[in-house]
Amino acid sequence: MNHERHERHEKKSKGLVPKLRFQEFRGENGWEAKEFSKYIVLYRGSSPRPIKEYLTNEKNGVNWIKIGDTKSAENFIISHVEEKITPKGAEKSRKVNIGELILANSMSFGKTYQLAIDGFIYDGWFVLREYEKYFHKQFLLQLLNSDYMQNQYLKFSAGGIVQNISSDIVYNTILPHTTFSEQQKIADCLSSLDELITAEAQKLDALKAHKKGLMQKLFPAEGENVPEWRFPEFRDKEEWEVKKLGKTFKFKQGVQVPIEEQFNNKRSGMVRFIRIIDLTQEREPCRFINDPGDEHIVKCNELFMIRYGTPGIVAFGYEGVIANNLFRLIWKDESNFNPIFWFYIFKNIEKTIFNLSCSSSMPAISFSLLNNISVLIPKLLNEQQKIADCLSSLDELITAQSQKIAALKAHKKGLMQQIFPTTEEVQE
Repeated sequence: MNHERHERHEKKSKGLVPKLRFQEFRGENGWEAKEFSKYIVLYRGSSPRPIKEYLTNEKNGVNWIKIGDTKSAENFIISHVEEKITPKGAEKSRKVNIGELILANSMSFGKTYQLAIDGFIYDGWFVLREYEKYFHKQFLLQLLNSDYMQNQYLKFSAGGIVQNISSDIVYNTILPHTTFSEQQKIADCLSSLDELITAEAQKLDALKAHKKGLMQKLFPAEGENVPEWRFPEFRDKEEWEVKKLGKTFKFKQGVQVPIEEQFNNKRSGMVRFIRIIDLTQEREPCRFINDPGDEHIVKCNELFMIRYGTPGIVAFGYEGVIANNLFRLIWKDESNFNPIFWFYIFKNIEKTIFNLSCSSSMPAISFSLLNNISVLIPKLLNEQQKIADCLSSLDELITAQSQKIAALKAHKKGLMQQIFPTTEEVQE
């Protein structure tokens, strides 16, 4: 084992050249690559136990940094925490400072974050120290979150019962290393992309917030019979009418298909099978089943709803057979039905449906519950259409913005694969 590590180390030291290099560095020596332990020292966090005895809301509490706090991190920067611990609890933990890098060794393991706050870390974190003479901090942050490093963590931790990484695993990974001037150039390039992605994400958030506010204006508030905002041509028209869902829709349960009867490739006589995961991940269904007959097949202008787990979420625009955990919403009077408008009606009452379904440990929605829900809708089909067109236009903007962000992220990912040596180059 020691011989293999030495041999690997010798190969890494001969120099690596990434596929894409800034012009001013193309004639310089290749990058070196050594074990993580040659460049960086890890210090594990620690936790006072039982932790609940040290959590506090008092003013003298100190930041208690957990993996869960990464949910609100932007560009791998942690700027606030959900909980604090007492000074006494802090004595049994590890202090970390603004600007330091911490690496998650459990849960979403392998990701590295920079701190914008002081605080204390538990043993789900390592703090990285004593690397300054080898690495530019922002370069290191980008490198440690690259696919190249993530793939090493996955490879070395494979086979473990628990998804986590030890200090030995981290220390045995290989880090490519180049001059500070080249590191700075790469860090500036990738940071600029991060700033652009963040700016576009903020635009997306603004569009979503605008849509949410608009829906609150375009649909009647509780206790009202007309919305606060109404298009000019309908302002003098009659009030909206109450519709009970049970009088408007027939709710039909989907079909149950064993996993062994679901296929990833379409064959003759097979139709697309729609599952909850397709809705929650906003993707095209990728499973196919034997055709159960037209009575079970959702058409692209029909609505269907999640029954349990996250009940009340409605989808539209899919065509195929829905799974047993979904309801098909069949309109009883097609002469007065605008499916896009009703899609937004259900979106507007989504939270209401979910709250009504939370009477058990597993949130679920029943036929009787749905049948008894009442909603307000405009009597005029052209008013329904106007609202549907307005919200659809916003959704198109939101989709386009989401695609723009996805394209930028894909561009950054591809760029990182070019400007950092690949796994194959380092391991050959």
